[in-house]
Amino acid sequence: MDQQIGSGSLCFSEAPFIVSSASVAGKKESEGPLGSCFDMVGADDKFGQDTWEAAESSLQKEALTLALGKAKCRAEEIRFLFAGDLLGQNIASSFGLKSFEIPLFGLYGACSTCGEALSLAAMCVAAGYADRAAAVTSSHFASAEKQFRFPLEYANQRPVSATWTVTGSGAFVLAGKSLEGELPVKPLARITGVTPGKIVDYGVKDSMNMGAAMAPAACDLIARNLQDFGRKPEDYDRIVTGDLGSVGQEILIRLLKEKGYDISRLHEDCGIRIYDKKAQGTGSGGSGCGCSAVTLSAYYLKLLEKKELRRILFVPTGALLSPISFNEGQSVPGIAHGVVIEACE
Repeated sequence: MDQQIGSGSLCFSEAPFIVSSASVAGKKESEGPLGSCFDMVGADDKFGQDTWEAAESSLQKEALTLALGKAKCRAEEIRFLFAGDLLGQNIASSFGLKSFEIPLFGLYGACSTCGEALSLAAMCVAAGYADRAAAVTSSHFASAEKQFRFPLEYANQRPVSATWTVTGSGAFVLAGKSLEGELPVKPLARITGVTPGKIVDYGVKDSMNMGAAMAPAACDLIARNLQDFGRKPEDYDRIVTGDLGSVGQEILIRLLKEKGYDISRLHEDCGIRIYDKKAQGTGSGGSGCGCSAVTLSAYYLKLLEKKELRRILFVPTGALLSPISFNEGQSVPGIAHGVVIEACE
């Protein structure tokens, strides 16, 4: 079976399993609609560390430890680890995961990194390069604000279009089809295909409106996925973006309608689902590498495991800017990665 389909997608003939997942979240996230769904919540957002960056590393370490425990799998059984975060040089991942001593591919896709990590891990396992692989991503409100915007002590006013960086980490253990029947736990779901994203730049220069910058990339990705797989929007139970918030959601739905696709009844966004934006004052919603990761782990995978959902298109979205590019007047390009996740048969 030819696994390459369409203009740039993969449909796995031996779909890898998501064997386990784990979510670790911050205090604000625990006060939102998904608060009871997370595996671990920090008593405070420093997670016992001295710095925000060390706290984010702690998030990743705890998430992967929990995911391995749920999979009844030792670290040495994981052949490759795909991980990333928002910090310079991926320091949350490198410091958080070094003790596991697993060969690491460090990734940066901004807030789309969860989709990138899952895609690459699934490709690796499906191709037979690894029996087991893991994907981990994280973000932290304070470390992200410190790097990309303003120190917390500045207490700047945020526009309603701004999204709130999620403090959280999600970890996922994948296993190959060849291990079916040998796994010590029942898998949660399968990754049956991926559509890698393209960089899409609409010239948005407002760094406080990430939804507007990322929505065109999500539109391009979803349209290409539907074309490559020969599907209609309703062939998915949900089309789930990662970080658009309410502003980006409105733009995405309008852009796809211009292409002839109406996803208004199917679309959900992790950034909208994770917070009660009116009660919690989170502006347009949530964002960050951890946003889509913890929401997938804590919410959507559970629905797939129970077969309340059969197939979703998971589309984390990222804004590819840095403090340097923004200060030099560059626009904010967007990217999105699509992962087709289905319930186990």
